[in-house]
Amino acid sequence: MIRVDDLHKHYGAVHALDGLSLHVEPGVVFGFLGPNGAGKTTTLRILTGLARPTSGSVRVAGVDLAQDGRLLTKRLGFLPEEPAFYPWMTPSELLDYLGRLHGMAPAERRLRVKDLLEMVNLASAGKRRIAGFSRGMRQRLGLAAALVHQPEVLLLDEPLSALDPAGRKEVLDLIGSLTPRCTVLMSSHILADMERICTVIGIIAHGRMLVQAPRQELLERYAQPVFVCTGEQVEAMERWAKDIGKEAWVTAVQMEGNDVRITARDVGAARREILRSIVANGITLQRYEEAQPSLEDVFLQITGKEAAQ
Repeated sequence: MIRVDDLHKHYGAVHALDGLSLHVEPGVVFGFLGPNGAGKTTTLRILTGLARPTSGSVRVAGVDLAQDGRLLTKRLGFLPEEPAFYPWMTPSELLDYLGRLHGMAPAERRLRVKDLLEMVNLASAGKRRIAGFSRGMRQRLGLAAALVHQPEVLLLDEPLSALDPAGRKEVLDLIGSLTPRCTVLMSSHILADMERICTVIGIIAHGRMLVQAPRQELLERYAQPVFVCTGEQVEAMERWAKDIGKEAWVTAVQMEGNDVRITARDVGAARREILRSIVANGITLQRYEEAQPSLEDVFLQITGKEAAQ
């Protein structure tokens, strides 16, 4: 449903995309990951026809964008990171207006608007002015707007960033329910949510695809043992994390609050040295766990290797 081959996009001397290739099969949720500045937004703008590539080929839902991108309108839905609306409209008016733009009959529009508002949990706000909506409500309305014409391909740029945990769960469940009728490409920084919903993952950096594979295959291929230690004192854990990160058997160290996650290239050394070091530093642990590697661990490992080259 999406095929990109040797895509380049130059802004003067800046190469936003440098030979990017990606292939997305029908009916999957494709997780599009990369550090800031990797080229994700540029790629999405090209896929929607909002920007033209310097070179390379792009096909979306069978449409060659170099030949006639106008054919893409009925086949593609797009939710930008910060969707914009006419603030004086209501959600019902907006979705009805979009339905008219797509040539839908009045009876079909009424039914579609009702279904979409219920789908994104905005039925009770259907007659309110959009000007008073929170960012999370705008994000859910943007998703409904992208789905008005039941597109074959849906592009989502950071669709979860404005939502609280309950809202993220609702939207994730909704995205998951769209397949196999719709193919989804989703860019997000919330890797735990991406791991939950995406069936295939692509990781890019410096405008190039580093790896693309089914989620489980990616976790198995790049999995390294991860040890989680939770201490009582943040300051003591910070000092210890800096010291343990210098050990030769450590690949990466992350700290969030009192939690220290250690990725180890040598599991035997990790099992011997972590607890010995904890005791030597006089740290009281609340938790010690040998955890399953997450998509975030894999992402940091792959992008870290790229940055080191």
